[in-house]
Amino acid sequence: MVYPGRHAATNPDRPAVVMAATGEVQTFADLDRAANQLSQVFASAGLKPGDHIAFCLENHARYLEICWGARYAGLIYTAMSSRLTTEEMSYIIDNCEAQAFITSNHKREQAEELSGQMPRVKLRLMLDGTIDGYGSYEDEVAAASPEPLENRVAGTDMLYSSGTTGRPKGVMQAWEPEPLDAAEGPVNNLLTLLFGMGPESIYLSPAPLYHAAPLRFCMSTHALGATVVVMERFDAQEYLEAIERYKATTSQVVPTMFVRMLKLDQAVRDRYDVSSINTVVHAAAPCPVAVKEQMIDWWGPVLHEYYAGTEGNGFVYCNSEMWLSHKGTVGQPINCSVRICDPEGNEVPVGETGTIFFEGGGSFEYHDDPEKTASSRHPSGWSTLGDIGKLDEDGFLYLTDRKAHMIISGGVNIYPQEAENVLTMHDKVFDVAVIGVPNDDFGEEVKAVVQPAPDVVADAALERELIDYCRQHLADVKCPRSIDFRDELPRHPTGKLYKRLLKDEYWQGHDSRII
Repeated sequence: MVYPGRHAATNPDRPAVVMAATGEVQTFADLDRAANQLSQVFASAGLKPGDHIAFCLENHARYLEICWGARYAGLIYTAMSSRLTTEEMSYIIDNCEAQAFITSNHKREQAEELSGQMPRVKLRLMLDGTIDGYGSYEDEVAAASPEPLENRVAGTDMLYSSGTTGRPKGVMQAWEPEPLDAAEGPVNNLLTLLFGMGPESIYLSPAPLYHAAPLRFCMSTHALGATVVVMERFDAQEYLEAIERYKATTSQVVPTMFVRMLKLDQAVRDRYDVSSINTVVHAAAPCPVAVKEQMIDWWGPVLHEYYAGTEGNGFVYCNSEMWLSHKGTVGQPINCSVRICDPEGNEVPVGETGTIFFEGGGSFEYHDDPEKTASSRHPSGWSTLGDIGKLDEDGFLYLTDRKAHMIISGGVNIYPQEAENVLTMHDKVFDVAVIGVPNDDFGEEVKAVVQPAPDVVADAALERELIDYCRQHLADVKCPRSIDFRDELPRHPTGKLYKRLLKDEYWQGHDSRII
């Protein structure tokens, strides 16, 4: 994987990072120098190739230099959601065995709470100001040598994907120390071969950088020598404005962003010139057919879709022309074979639904969780993300349901077991099920169905109390937006919850679990 230092030598003044709202620019020379300095900071703190670090901050102007600094130092880096609670952050920092933690003054309250919960961490840095227990990121980097470390090997990411057991799991793909300039990035070939990107591309990133796809796409954009324009947060009109202002050629979105743009007044939509865009990649959640039709009508056949996961075990793809001839598909496999299997692991005929398995894709393990790793494998060695789908006669894949219980809201994966674990402990809750229900904007939203404890009044005050209680323990995106109350939940005498019966009630009138 070519790294920013190569481009700093040939095009030092080319913008590497541009912050969309302010126009702040970090050139390739700036990025390479800062990454070298940060790698020296890590080495001076005693970190060696293969060690782990974690960081949690908003979409910040120096976010990507942290990633490159870790990569230059040969470290395994974990980018954490800036929406996590302190409890969740503490778990991940401990689970990944991080020896360094970086955050920003924006997260200072949680950083202070974490101070006594990171026994392995020997380097704590904060951007934009400091609190007790944290050094100044800017001062530490500025004081470090800009010279490259000797004998550099390339680090890699280990990002977290939540699990149905209620705790997020680190996804560790196969990694061996390789020279920095020889190691390949996970999506470099996709950007060039499928999406036509090159050094002159302008990649507009509207999503949180801690997500796997935005992070890896931004890193690979730098590897090409191209410019990343980072939005601090997504806003439909500001996104269109950024396309026009920066002449963006490429972008990656989730379907909810399409919905938000389509809901703008026509006069607002017509105000901006989006003709520079030649590739818009969408993933993370299936796109409703009507939404994708309208986007292609508006922007032309520039939409590209893929189905994959943080695990990197398979890749399914379609461009606009392929989709228009197979509406509703998420594409055809391009680096693997897709197998559709029934609950017993037998392959099902074309057109029938079952669990989607990948054969021949990349390998991965869930960090420190051999049981979960084993549960993702078919006896034949194939691997699955747990999603349900079907193949047509042309080999195109269609998603017809989610993982057994996973909710995808606005492109964010939500695992209801986490909220169920919290709400179950409330003294006014006798039983609870958390499910995804239809939402026109986000595809799905989180709902809890609660059986109150005896003699507890089920009313609006209880609903608000339970939602607030959940938000004290989990990121708000994982918590129910509404709660329905039942006298009893459908359970088998063995105790198994028939969650499907509940979901079917809310999804009546929908042909699939995707809207």
